[in-house]
Amino acid sequence: MISSFLIRGSRVKKRGSMSALFEILQAEIARSGPIPFRQFMERALYDPTHGYYASGRAAIGQNGDFLTSVSVGPLFGRLLAVQFEEMWERLDRPARFEVVEQGANTGEFAQDVLSVAESRPEFFAALRYTIVEPFEMNATRQRERLARFAGQVTWSASLEALAPFTGIHFSNELLDALPVHRLVFRNGAWKEQYVAAESENLCWSDGPLSAPALEAFLPHLPRIEGYATEINLEALAWMEAVARRLERGYVLVADYGYARADYYLPDRTQGTLACYRQHRPGDDPLAQPGAQDLTAHVDFTTLAEQAQQAGLTLAGFTDQHHFLAAFGKHLFPDITDPGQLTVERRKEMRAFATLMHPTLLGRGFQFLALSKNAPPMLCGYALAADPERALWEREMG
Repeated sequence: MISSFLIRGSRVKKRGSMSALFEILQAEIARSGPIPFRQFMERALYDPTHGYYASGRAAIGQNGDFLTSVSVGPLFGRLLAVQFEEMWERLDRPARFEVVEQGANTGEFAQDVLSVAESRPEFFAALRYTIVEPFEMNATRQRERLARFAGQVTWSASLEALAPFTGIHFSNELLDALPVHRLVFRNGAWKEQYVAAESENLCWSDGPLSAPALEAFLPHLPRIEGYATEINLEALAWMEAVARRLERGYVLVADYGYARADYYLPDRTQGTLACYRQHRPGDDPLAQPGAQDLTAHVDFTTLAEQAQQAGLTLAGFTDQHHFLAAFGKHLFPDITDPGQLTVERRKEMRAFATLMHPTLLGRGFQFLALSKNAPPMLCGYALAADPERALWEREMG
């Protein structure tokens, strides 16, 4: 889910089998005019009936459309459970420690974390797990998977409905799926890219910026003819909402992305927007809306700045390779002769290698940690560089 592709000037031909949502959007746009790509992406992913995620069509894992750290196996959840328990310890073991997960998909990660916590009686007694899930189809699958933990798991339909809490808000590959604005520099000015209808086709069309907040990003963007990129305003609003509900504890964001200086590199001329189906990158994000994944990388510098404005403190920033490597001694404390390992332990080592592999998940994914009324030092960042340097140093000269 990391590669990008050239989309400028592309068009979706209405040939062969088209998704139901394609037909609906094409008719709506033909009637009412072009819509910002942000609106198209929102419908493609979250339309209640036809959206890729809302309809339950999203397929994750070896036999799905893309691979995640969770789908590698239970090891990712086991390692994060160690980090969550340390957070509980650093907060002086509160009697109620909430893990809020957003973007839980089938509940597999929650199951892995709770299974580990169950073996730690004091931590387990304090642990309450809340899943923020707006789609009932997903919530039903999660309840089935987590049935044996029914007494400790609750659901919230939205962040707005979530009560203030002490603990951690965790998300893995959530922000990359939020709808983004798409901008392009054309004829000496910044334009927003819209989705238009031309005859029986969907195509790109330039128009004015649809949101005043986009103006603040323009100074960071290279003024190169044809340069296109994404702006994720939804992620900033999301961060502010999370900060309001966290009374004491941490926010941990795991996603793929870059510091701002790398996100808007002059040679990243077509941004990071990508689409995937059956592990293959597509060549047009306007094709098959609702039937393929749409995604864009996260600008972690801007996200961290929004968090600080909302009252959070930067506690760590590093890639998945370095974050998970810090847990190696917890995972494999007894290894002296790899040849003597059991089959199960060898399986764990293979999963660990996959999670840390620099060309798979290890370097593309980043972990951003933020704290509020909580100690900032966390074991996952024991091998990390200074987060402020990583996020801002290149911009400062």
